[in-house]
Amino acid sequence: MSPAKDQGWLDKGEFSFSTCWNIKRHPVGSDMIREIAELGFRRIELNYNVTRDMLTTIEPMIERGEIGISSVHNTFPHVADPDYGTDSELLGFQDEDRRKRAIDLLIGSAEYAHRYGGEAVVVHPGEVPIPVNVSQELAQLYNEKGKDSTAYRLKWEEFLEQREALSSGYVQTIIHSLDEVCSRVAAKGWNVRFGIETRSRPQQIPTLAEAKTIIQALKGAQVGIWYDTGHAIMMDRLGLYDSVSEMEGLMDDIVGVHIHETLGLSDHWCPYIHSQDMNFYDAYLPMIQRSQVKVYELKAACTPEDIHESHRLLVAKLERL
Repeated sequence: MSPAKDQGWLDKGEFSFSTCWNIKRHPVGSDMIREIAELGFRRIELNYNVTRDMLTTIEPMIERGEIGISSVHNTFPHVADPDYGTDSELLGFQDEDRRKRAIDLLIGSAEYAHRYGGEAVVVHPGEVPIPVNVSQELAQLYNEKGKDSTAYRLKWEEFLEQREALSSGYVQTIIHSLDEVCSRVAAKGWNVRFGIETRSRPQQIPTLAEAKTIIQALKGAQVGIWYDTGHAIMMDRLGLYDSVSEMEGLMDDIVGVHIHETLGLSDHWCPYIHSQDMNFYDAYLPMIQRSQVKVYELKAACTPEDIHESHRLLVAKLERL
Protein backbone atom coordinates (compact mmCIF):
# COMPACT_ATOMS: atom_id res chain seq x y z
CA MET A 1 0.00 0.00 0.00
CA SER A 2 1.40 3.39 -0.98
CA PRO A 3 2.00 6.05 1.71
CA ALA A 4 -0.59 8.31 0.03
CA LYS A 5 -3.24 5.62 0.13
CA ASP A 6 -2.27 4.57 3.64
CA GLN A 7 -3.04 8.10 4.86
CA GLY A 8 -6.65 7.65 3.78
CA TRP A 9 -7.15 4.87 6.35
CA LEU A 10 -6.07 6.96 9.32
CA ASP A 11 -8.32 8.58 11.92
CA LYS A 12 -10.76 10.91 10.16
CA GLY A 13 -10.52 13.56 12.87
CA GLU A 14 -13.36 16.08 12.98
CA PHE A 15 -15.24 14.45 10.11
CA SER A 16 -18.39 12.52 10.90
CA PHE A 17 -20.13 9.74 8.98
CA SER A 18 -23.83 9.03 8.54
CA THR A 19 -25.40 5.67 9.33
CA CYS A 20 -27.32 5.87 6.03
CA TRP A 21 -24.31 4.07 4.47
CA ASN A 22 -24.79 0.76 6.24
CA ILE A 23 -28.06 0.82 8.18
CA LYS A 24 -29.74 -1.65 5.81
CA ARG A 25 -26.96 -4.17 6.40
CA HIS A 26 -27.18 -4.21 10.19
CA PRO A 27 -30.26 -4.97 12.30
CA VAL A 28 -28.07 -4.58 15.41
CA GLY A 29 -27.06 -0.98 16.07
CA SER A 30 -23.67 -1.69 17.64
CA ASP A 31 -22.58 -3.72 14.59
CA MET A 32 -23.47 -0.79 12.35
CA ILE A 33 -21.45 1.63 14.48
CA ARG A 34 -18.42 -0.66 14.67
CA GLU A 35 -18.29 -0.99 10.88
CA ILE A 36 -18.20 2.81 10.57
CA ALA A 37 -15.57 3.09 13.31
CA GLU A 38 -13.39 0.64 11.36
CA LEU A 39 -13.26 3.24 8.58
CA GLY A 40 -11.50 5.61 10.99
CA PHE A 41 -14.48 7.78 11.91
CA ARG A 42 -14.82 8.65 15.58
CA ARG A 43 -17.94 10.77 15.10
CA ILE A 44 -21.24 9.60 13.68
CA GLU A 45 -24.50 11.09 12.51
CA LEU A 46 -27.47 8.94 13.49
CA ASN A 47 -29.94 9.15 10.64
CA TYR A 48 -33.72 9.01 10.65
CA ASN A 49 -33.90 5.24 10.05
CA VAL A 50 -32.20 4.40 13.36
CA THR A 51 -34.76 2.66 15.55
CA ARG A 52 -35.22 2.58 19.31
CA ASP A 53 -34.16 -1.08 19.29
CA MET A 54 -30.88 -0.13 17.60
CA LEU A 55 -30.28 2.52 20.25
CA THR A 56 -30.28 -0.11 23.02
CA THR A 57 -26.90 -1.32 21.73
CA ILE A 58 -25.62 2.06 20.49
CA GLU A 59 -26.18 4.04 23.69
CA PRO A 60 -23.73 1.96 25.80
CA MET A 61 -21.04 2.66 23.17
CA ILE A 62 -21.73 6.40 23.47
CA GLU A 63 -21.67 6.22 27.27
CA ARG A 64 -18.33 4.38 27.22
CA GLY A 65 -16.85 6.97 24.87
CA GLU A 66 -16.28 4.45 22.09
CA ILE A 67 -17.98 6.75 19.60
CA GLY A 68 -19.03 10.40 19.47
CA ILE A 69 -22.28 11.71 18.03
CA SER A 70 -21.99 14.80 15.87
CA SER A 71 -25.66 15.10 14.97
CA VAL A 72 -28.98 13.34 14.64
CA HIS A 73 -31.31 13.54 11.66
CA ASN A 74 -34.93 14.44 12.37
CA THR A 75 -37.26 12.64 12.76
CA PHE A 76 -35.25 10.64 15.33
CA PRO A 77 -35.52 7.86 16.29
CA HIS A 78 -37.38 6.37 13.33
CA VAL A 79 -41.08 7.21 13.05
CA ALA A 80 -43.02 4.83 10.80
CA ASP A 81 -45.80 7.34 10.02
CA PRO A 82 -45.03 8.83 6.56
CA ASP A 83 -46.70 12.10 7.60
CA TYR A 84 -43.59 12.71 9.71
CA GLY A 85 -41.05 11.10 7.41
CA THR A 86 -38.41 12.79 5.29
CA ASP A 87 -40.75 13.80 2.45
CA SER A 88 -43.60 15.62 4.15
CA GLU A 89 -44.95 19.08 4.93
CA LEU A 90 -43.71 18.61 8.52
CA LEU A 91 -43.12 22.04 10.08
CA GLY A 92 -45.25 23.58 7.33
CA PHE A 93 -48.41 21.57 8.01
CA GLN A 94 -51.44 23.83 7.73
CA ASP A 95 -53.38 21.46 9.97
CA GLU A 96 -52.55 22.66 13.49
CA ASP A 97 -52.63 19.26 15.20
CA ARG A 98 -50.23 17.77 12.67
CA ARG A 99 -47.95 20.81 12.85
CA LYS A 100 -47.83 20.55 16.66
CA ARG A 101 -46.96 16.87 16.37
CA ALA A 102 -44.11 17.72 13.98
CA ILE A 103 -42.83 20.32 16.46
CA ASP A 104 -42.92 17.83 19.34
CA LEU A 105 -41.03 15.25 17.26
CA LEU A 106 -38.32 17.78 16.36
CA ILE A 107 -37.91 18.71 20.03
CA GLY A 108 -37.63 14.98 20.75
CA SER A 109 -34.82 14.73 18.19
CA ALA A 110 -33.09 17.67 19.86
CA GLU A 111 -33.35 15.94 23.22
CA TYR A 112 -31.53 12.91 21.85
CA ALA A 113 -28.84 15.13 20.31
CA HIS A 114 -28.39 16.90 23.65
CA ARG A 115 -28.28 13.61 25.57
CA TYR A 116 -25.63 12.17 23.23
CA GLY A 117 -23.47 15.31 23.18
CA GLY A 118 -24.37 16.09 19.58
CA GLU A 119 -24.02 19.58 18.17
CA ALA A 120 -26.91 19.68 15.73
CA VAL A 121 -30.16 18.31 14.40
CA VAL A 122 -30.59 17.99 10.63
CA VAL A 123 -34.05 19.26 9.73
CA HIS A 124 -36.22 18.70 6.66
CA PRO A 125 -38.48 21.74 7.14
CA GLY A 126 -41.27 20.84 4.73
CA GLU A 127 -42.42 21.11 1.15
CA VAL A 128 -44.92 22.71 -1.17
CA PRO A 129 -47.71 20.15 -1.70
CA ILE A 130 -47.16 19.57 -5.40
CA PRO A 131 -47.64 15.91 -6.43
CA VAL A 132 -44.43 13.89 -6.28
CA ASN A 133 -44.91 12.71 -9.86
CA VAL A 134 -44.23 16.28 -11.06
CA SER A 135 -40.63 16.13 -9.82
CA GLN A 136 -40.35 12.61 -11.22
CA GLU A 137 -41.50 13.87 -14.63
CA LEU A 138 -38.98 16.71 -14.49
CA ALA A 139 -36.16 14.26 -13.68
CA GLN A 140 -37.24 11.99 -16.53
CA LEU A 141 -37.30 14.87 -19.02
CA TYR A 142 -33.93 16.08 -17.75
CA ASN A 143 -32.39 12.65 -18.25
CA GLU A 144 -34.05 11.82 -21.57
CA LYS A 145 -34.29 15.16 -23.39
CA GLY A 146 -31.98 17.50 -21.48
CA LYS A 147 -32.42 20.71 -19.51
CA ASP A 148 -32.38 22.86 -22.66
CA SER A 149 -35.14 20.93 -24.43
CA THR A 150 -38.48 22.61 -25.10
CA ALA A 151 -40.30 19.82 -23.26
CA TYR A 152 -38.21 20.34 -20.13
CA ARG A 153 -38.46 24.14 -20.20
CA LEU A 154 -42.26 24.06 -20.55
CA LYS A 155 -42.66 21.55 -17.73
CA TRP A 156 -40.24 23.49 -15.53
CA GLU A 157 -42.06 26.79 -16.08
CA GLU A 158 -45.37 25.12 -15.22
CA PHE A 159 -43.85 23.64 -12.06
CA LEU A 160 -42.18 26.87 -11.00
CA GLU A 161 -45.43 28.81 -11.37
CA GLN A 162 -47.16 26.31 -9.06
CA ARG A 163 -44.32 26.39 -6.53
CA GLU A 164 -44.05 30.16 -6.37
CA ALA A 165 -47.81 30.55 -5.92
CA LEU A 166 -47.75 28.39 -2.78
CA SER A 167 -44.29 28.55 -1.23
CA SER A 168 -44.39 31.80 0.77
CA GLY A 169 -47.26 30.64 2.98
CA TYR A 170 -45.47 27.40 3.83
CA VAL A 171 -42.20 29.26 4.51
CA GLN A 172 -44.01 31.52 6.99
CA THR A 173 -45.54 28.52 8.76
CA ILE A 174 -42.10 26.89 8.97
CA ILE A 175 -40.68 30.09 10.51
CA HIS A 176 -43.48 30.07 13.07
CA SER A 177 -42.81 26.40 13.90
CA LEU A 178 -39.04 26.83 14.22
CA ASP A 179 -39.53 29.87 16.45
CA GLU A 180 -41.58 27.73 18.83
CA VAL A 181 -39.03 24.90 18.68
CA CYS A 182 -36.11 27.21 19.45
CA SER A 183 -37.95 28.90 22.33
CA ARG A 184 -38.76 25.59 23.96
CA VAL A 185 -35.25 24.18 23.45
CA ALA A 186 -33.60 27.37 24.76
CA ALA A 187 -35.80 27.19 27.87
CA LYS A 188 -34.43 23.70 28.51
CA GLY A 189 -30.84 24.94 28.17
CA TRP A 190 -29.88 22.49 25.42
CA ASN A 191 -26.89 23.62 23.36
CA VAL A 192 -28.11 22.17 20.07
CA ARG A 193 -28.41 23.92 16.72
CA PHE A 194 -30.94 23.22 13.97
CA GLY A 195 -29.73 22.98 10.39
CA ILE A 196 -32.44 23.32 7.73
CA GLU A 197 -31.30 21.04 4.94
CA THR A 198 -31.12 21.71 1.21
CA ARG A 199 -33.35 19.04 -0.30
CA SER A 200 -33.37 16.58 -3.19
CA ARG A 201 -36.73 17.39 -4.83
CA PRO A 202 -37.60 20.79 -6.28
CA GLN A 203 -40.95 21.11 -4.47
CA GLN A 204 -39.19 20.76 -1.12
CA ILE A 205 -38.30 23.71 1.10
CA PRO A 206 -35.88 25.46 1.29
CA THR A 207 -34.36 26.99 -1.79
CA LEU A 208 -31.28 28.96 -0.80
CA ALA A 209 -33.35 32.18 -0.95
CA GLU A 210 -35.99 30.58 1.31
CA ALA A 211 -33.26 29.43 3.70
CA LYS A 212 -32.02 33.00 3.93
CA THR A 213 -35.56 34.26 4.63
CA ILE A 214 -36.06 31.69 7.40
CA ILE A 215 -32.68 32.31 9.04
CA GLN A 216 -33.02 36.09 8.94
CA ALA A 217 -36.53 35.90 10.42
CA LEU A 218 -35.12 33.86 13.31
CA LYS A 219 -31.97 35.93 13.81
CA GLY A 220 -30.41 35.11 17.14
CA ALA A 221 -32.05 31.69 17.36
CA GLN A 222 -30.08 28.47 17.00
CA VAL A 223 -31.12 27.99 13.34
CA GLY A 224 -28.85 27.90 10.31
CA ILE A 225 -28.50 26.06 7.04
CA TRP A 226 -27.50 22.43 6.67
CA TYR A 227 -25.83 22.51 3.27
CA ASP A 228 -26.27 19.14 1.63
CA THR A 229 -23.81 19.49 -1.23
CA GLY A 230 -25.19 16.67 -3.36
CA HIS A 231 -28.78 17.85 -3.07
CA ALA A 232 -27.76 21.43 -3.85
CA ILE A 233 -25.93 20.25 -6.98
CA MET A 234 -29.07 18.40 -8.11
CA MET A 235 -31.29 21.46 -7.62
CA ASP A 236 -28.75 23.58 -9.46
CA ARG A 237 -28.83 21.18 -12.39
CA LEU A 238 -32.63 21.24 -12.51
CA GLY A 239 -32.60 25.06 -12.41
CA LEU A 240 -34.02 25.83 -8.96
CA TYR A 241 -31.08 27.93 -7.77
CA ASP A 242 -27.36 28.56 -8.19
CA SER A 243 -25.78 26.28 -5.60
CA VAL A 244 -22.52 28.24 -5.39
CA SER A 245 -23.19 31.96 -5.90
CA GLU A 246 -26.37 31.98 -3.78
CA MET A 247 -24.43 30.53 -0.84
CA GLU A 248 -22.32 33.67 -0.52
CA GLY A 249 -24.92 35.33 1.70
CA LEU A 250 -25.26 32.23 3.88
CA MET A 251 -21.65 31.39 4.64
CA ASP A 252 -21.89 32.69 8.21
CA ASP A 253 -25.00 30.58 8.83
CA ILE A 254 -23.74 27.09 7.99
CA VAL A 255 -24.46 24.65 10.80
CA GLY A 256 -23.42 21.51 8.96
CA VAL A 257 -22.77 19.88 5.61
CA HIS A 258 -23.55 16.55 4.04
CA ILE A 259 -20.59 15.61 1.90
CA HIS A 260 -21.41 13.67 -1.26
CA GLU A 261 -21.35 14.16 -5.01
CA THR A 262 -23.88 13.43 -7.73
CA LEU A 263 -23.74 11.65 -11.06
CA GLY A 264 -26.36 13.48 -13.09
CA LEU A 265 -29.32 13.42 -10.68
CA SER A 266 -28.07 10.41 -8.70
CA ASP A 267 -26.68 11.42 -5.32
CA HIS A 268 -24.68 10.11 -2.36
CA TRP A 269 -21.54 9.15 -4.29
CA CYS A 270 -17.98 9.72 -3.05
CA PRO A 271 -16.63 13.13 -4.11
CA TYR A 272 -14.06 12.97 -6.92
CA ILE A 273 -14.03 9.16 -7.05
CA HIS A 274 -17.21 8.20 -8.87
CA SER A 275 -17.45 11.28 -11.10
CA GLN A 276 -13.74 11.02 -11.94
CA ASP A 277 -13.81 14.83 -12.12
CA MET A 278 -10.97 16.19 -10.02
CA ASN A 279 -12.15 19.81 -10.16
CA PHE A 280 -15.97 20.14 -10.15
CA TYR A 281 -16.55 19.50 -6.43
CA ASP A 282 -13.87 22.07 -5.46
CA ALA A 283 -16.55 24.79 -5.62
CA TYR A 284 -18.16 23.27 -2.50
CA LEU A 285 -14.98 23.09 -0.40
CA PRO A 286 -15.46 26.60 1.12
CA MET A 287 -18.85 25.52 2.47
CA ILE A 288 -17.32 22.38 3.96
CA GLN A 289 -14.48 24.39 5.46
CA ARG A 290 -16.85 26.88 7.11
CA SER A 291 -19.16 24.24 8.50
CA GLN A 292 -19.39 23.45 12.20
CA VAL A 293 -20.30 19.80 11.52
CA LYS A 294 -18.89 17.90 8.54
CA VAL A 295 -20.68 14.64 7.71
CA TYR A 296 -20.17 12.17 4.89
CA GLU A 297 -23.58 10.95 3.73
CA LEU A 298 -22.83 8.13 1.31
CA LYS A 299 -24.78 5.29 -0.25
CA ALA A 300 -24.13 1.60 0.35
CA ALA A 301 -22.50 1.22 -3.08
CA CYS A 302 -19.49 3.26 -1.88
CA THR A 303 -16.75 0.82 -0.82
CA PRO A 304 -14.33 1.42 2.07
CA GLU A 305 -11.57 1.93 -0.51
CA ASP A 306 -13.67 4.56 -2.32
CA ILE A 307 -14.40 6.33 0.96
CA HIS A 308 -10.77 6.43 2.09
CA GLU A 309 -9.48 7.71 -1.24
CA SER A 310 -12.24 10.32 -1.52
CA HIS A 311 -11.47 11.55 2.00
CA ARG A 312 -7.73 11.71 1.24
CA LEU A 313 -8.36 13.84 -1.84
CA LEU A 314 -10.84 16.10 -0.07
CA VAL A 315 -8.63 16.74 2.95
CA ALA A 316 -5.62 17.48 0.75
CA LYS A 317 -7.67 20.00 -1.21
CA LEU A 318 -9.01 21.62 1.98
CA GLU A 319 -5.47 22.00 3.28
CA ARG A 320 -4.52 23.87 0.09
CA LEU A 321 -7.66 26.05 0.12
